[in-house]
Amino acid sequence: MGVIHKIGRRKTAVARVYVSEGTGVITVNKKAFETYFPTATLQYKVLQPMSMTENVSNFDVKVNVYGGGSNGQAEAVRMALARVMCEVNAENRGILKPQGLLTRDPRMVERKKFGQKKARKRFQFSKR
Repeated sequence: MGVIHKIGRRKTAVARVYVSEGTGVITVNKKAFETYFPTATLQYKVLQPMSMTENVSNFDVKVNVYGGGSNGQAEAVRMALARVMCEVNAENRGILKPQGLLTRDPRMVERKKFGQKKARKRFQFSKR
């Protein structure tokens, strides 16, 4: 099979995933998967495409991820793994597409405007 390389993005996080046949070892930025994503919800998000296609213990995954926060990084890895699962077997697309795992979420942080406190929030108005 060789090594499959895919990219996933979410907000400002970018995940590069390298998948090869193996025993199910996942390393993220040269750390164990459980130490990089400590909470159960983040671990569930990352493993979601592999568990839905029943491939958790069939592949070794090496991930380089940067930018954004922990949630954005987990969702970027999830998108990249979903793309890999589609390349491994085309039938997996029918499983992952209805769950929205192959769709890039376009929402980004809105920029702050001058003369305002934040993107939409304004400074307090006083009647002096």
